[in-house]
Amino acid sequence: MLTVQRVFTLVGALICFGIASASADVRIKDIASFEGVRENHLIGYGLVVGLSGTGDKLSNSPFTRESMRGMLERLGVVNLDADLLKTKNTAAVMVTAKLPPFARRGAPIDVTVSSLGDATSLRGGTLLVTPLSGADGEVYAVAQGPVAVSGFRAEGNAATVTEGVPTIARIDNGAIVEREVGFSLSDLSSFRIALRTPDFTTATRVRDAINSQLGAKYGYVLDPGTVEVRIDDKANVAEFVSVIENLTVTPDSIARVVVDEKSGTIVIGSNVRIGQVAISQGGLTVRVRERFNVSQPEPISIGGTTVVIPDTDVDVDEQDSRFTILEGDVSLQDLVDGLNAIGVGARQTISILQAIKSSGALHADLEII
Repeated sequence: MLTVQRVFTLVGALICFGIASASADVRIKDIASFEGVRENHLIGYGLVVGLSGTGDKLSNSPFTRESMRGMLERLGVVNLDADLLKTKNTAAVMVTAKLPPFARRGAPIDVTVSSLGDATSLRGGTLLVTPLSGADGEVYAVAQGPVAVSGFRAEGNAATVTEGVPTIARIDNGAIVEREVGFSLSDLSSFRIALRTPDFTTATRVRDAINSQLGAKYGYVLDPGTVEVRIDDKANVAEFVSVIENLTVTPDSIARVVVDEKSGTIVIGSNVRIGQVAISQGGLTVRVRERFNVSQPEPISIGGTTVVIPDTDVDVDEQDSRFTILEGDVSLQDLVDGLNAIGVGARQTISILQAIKSSGALHADLEII
């Protein structure tokens, strides 16, 4: 049976409307980042040893075999024929980490270990000394230690059970910072505030909040995403930044409707406005029933055969469409009330919004993901 009909209401279809006011004050630190205060990505290649037969197959992972031979030669095991290595207790891995801002030499950082070959699990392994380099090729940290795996894999002759991802592991505080990133706040004569969502109005409000708090013209808007702040006292830059990042502003945003067609989720911003439109929505139900009848030949007949005769019934039920009129320049609440008035579901709402946008009555960006 094929059915095309309304199957859920607007409220119960996981439609998220931005009814809450968008005018709430937020701290500058929550909507922007500060120049130089950022993480740096690190990466390295290493070996995890001590696996219980769940490591790389050396015949399929030649890089693991060559890495093992090179490591053993550095440790004094020379004249080793790599073809003789048959162990399954070693896995080649990529090690990644994030170097926090202002991390000092000797500080510990967390690392993530990911299998590079065909190892089935890293559980129980130990990462050997692995230098971690930045994008400039310099070594900034060194990682080593036992790995912690959250997933597991159980395998039998006829079935395999895998929970999580056993080929990815973590080492808390598994790396030690060996090199610091050259950056000093006291060397700055000014710093820049980068808005995560560039907007002229928000940038202007950030500048006004800074100048109002400091009582002078310290802030300047460079572009929709950047506000530059002048520094006078270089001895107290950290305290100066602390005062600014805790100032509150009211961020602005453009009117936008976001639609996820896969899940039927709709998010409508509070600034969305709709011109006067009339909306009609109707339901159509198509029912197809298949039955098979059997035709038997007469008793004691010559040449008669049993025949299966299909019987199909098609029933079409079209419900009456209802119109609702949305007056000009309606708000978000009016839109929700209007859509609820005709009892549409999430999928129908998506089509209605697209039609309203095509008619030019939707005064907002319609983004479909």
